[in-house]
Amino acid sequence: MKYIVLSDLPQSGSLPARLRLRSDFAAAQAAGLAAALSRNEHIISASANRITGSVVVSYDGDCRAAVTAAIAAINTADLPNSDERDGGLEFRKRIYAKAAAHFGRKWLLPPFIRIPVDVWHGLRFVKNALVSLGRGRVGVDVLDGAAITASMLRREWSTASSLMFLLGLSELLEEHTRKQARGALAQSLVLNIDTVWVRRGGSEVQIPLAELAVGDGAVVRTGTLIPADGAVLSGEAAVNQSSLTGESEAVFKRAGDTVFAGTVVEEGSLVVEVRSAAAESRVARIVRLIDESDALKADVQHRAERLADRIVPFNFLLAGGAYLLGGAAAAMSALLVDYSCAVKLSTPIAVLSAMREASAHKILVKGGRFLEVAAEADVVVFDKTGTLTAACPEVAYVGAFGAYTRDGVLRTAACIEEHFPHSLARAVVRKAKNENLNHEEEHADVHYIAAHGVATEYDGKRVVIGSRHFVEDDERVLITPEQSAEIERHTGSVLYLGSDGRLIGYLCISDPPRDEASAVIASLKALGIRRVIMLTGDGENAARAASELLGVDEYRAGLLPEDKLRIIEQLKADGGKVMMVGDGINDSPALAAADVSVAMRDAADLARESADVTLLGGDLTGLFTLRLLGMRLLARIHNNFGVIIGVNSALLALGLAGILPASALSLLHNASTTAVSASSTRLLLTE
Repeated sequence: MKYIVLSDLPQSGSLPARLRLRSDFAAAQAAGLAAALSRNEHIISASANRITGSVVVSYDGDCRAAVTAAIAAINTADLPNSDERDGGLEFRKRIYAKAAAHFGRKWLLPPFIRIPVDVWHGLRFVKNALVSLGRGRVGVDVLDGAAITASMLRREWSTASSLMFLLGLSELLEEHTRKQARGALAQSLVLNIDTVWVRRGGSEVQIPLAELAVGDGAVVRTGTLIPADGAVLSGEAAVNQSSLTGESEAVFKRAGDTVFAGTVVEEGSLVVEVRSAAAESRVARIVRLIDESDALKADVQHRAERLADRIVPFNFLLAGGAYLLGGAAAAMSALLVDYSCAVKLSTPIAVLSAMREASAHKILVKGGRFLEVAAEADVVVFDKTGTLTAACPEVAYVGAFGAYTRDGVLRTAACIEEHFPHSLARAVVRKAKNENLNHEEEHADVHYIAAHGVATEYDGKRVVIGSRHFVEDDERVLITPEQSAEIERHTGSVLYLGSDGRLIGYLCISDPPRDEASAVIASLKALGIRRVIMLTGDGENAARAASELLGVDEYRAGLLPEDKLRIIEQLKADGGKVMMVGDGINDSPALAAADVSVAMRDAADLARESADVTLLGGDLTGLFTLRLLGMRLLARIHNNFGVIIGVNSALLALGLAGILPASALSLLHNASTTAVSASSTRLLLTE
């Protein structure tokens, strides 16, 4: 079996050496591979990640050669194929096994065997409690350890056993839900297929990412992801590595420097020699994003966890008071019944379940806190082109000036624009292809200036294409009054094409609103959004017409990226909680500044990287779903708080009054905790 080592850690002190590897086995075969490797005498342990298909192997550091030989000797065709759907079956098996072990010990084993076994199992909870105390934390695990210890000291073995059993069920439920949510998130990322430009035979060709091979020269320009780990062969660029390293500033890269898959070229262009397979890079990226999504907890989840830990000392105070007034039995009630356990379990389960449900609706949410902010936002800011308008705009008219022909203008524009990921650029390329206007790569390196346009050397002349501001003000291309008057007769977005300081043509883009846009805006207002604002680089006339048609409250026209950023920052300074929706490279600064940012499926790589949420469904209806999911998630969490307080207060009162014995309190308390946690996994959008 051929394999790729994703990480290689040598032996350190008492810790074994480790290999994390990926190969040509399917992700569903990872468990079978891990099982096969676990039987090798030189391997201490092997564990599989079903989501990514990677396997972590721990082994004696002196046996690396034997371990790698054992891995290479495995035939992937012989590995069992474990479908993701087996996850539910495995979960049920673990529940049944835990129940069988618990009731088997309780009903079949004599006391002189059952009690030592229960004490052995209880040591795990006591150990966790002592570790927390050693770190200065009095949390839920301390309360659990104290309740189990107190039950055993009172020789209430049945109570202690039931408490451990129910706590174990709660742990299994949380673990299963977490795995399901992670799996759905990973699947959303895997389905996002990319393409890449490479240099082959002296020219540039576009290929699927899956075909990218080691040794290829990948061409990466402004706004696009670096597709694989490698070294820069030529070019210079500022690379945003925040997704990998957390650096807030872009890093300058030139020939000889190392670059990493998943980072984004903010400005400039590079030719990167690929040094790792694209599949490996994709796997590493999925693993990283899944781990990041787990860390981006909702604020309500942080508050719930802090609240849960703060409540615990009061349980001990109550237990002490109950002991003084009612003896040991009353004190046990305060230890067995608490609010914190259910709060701490049900809240993250609710958040993860909502993220999983979002992915089922083709909404990729990078962290639970973005669902919360989406629910609380009161201002929605839309980019116009490619976001509120059609994802597939069309070239409606091509005009030429001087000696240039209409076909020549379209051919030249397509030759330059095909290198950049924007809906208008794709419209130009598609128009030329439909008219069979093929072209040779006759230009030098092209340079994209975000939100302005593209500049290159073409046929020995400097050729630029983009907005009027870019062509006329930045590039000093002369636009005569007659040319301006002709262009103003057309509606929609306009791309200006200049050569050697003269305007040689223009392209009018038909950019109709998305069919669902006005309905989505109305729905968002019905869900409590108080302001809907449209931002665009288009002229005043086009912006006004679109805003009236769509029903937005306000619009700003003729904007540059810094203008959009300034508007977002001002809205936040005025006390608004801002959701920004965009798709272009020019939207990236504003997306990064918003409280929660949303990118469209076909957005530029830099925009998707900047965004907290990506709508994979290809239309704006996901915004309504996102908002509704967030609102219902918060409502569920608050409802859970009410149920937890009500049920546990009643149980606590019954225990302190001596109406319910300790065993019944333990059963009802843990059953209610499990029930609330299980209830948190229900779908939010079918209620």
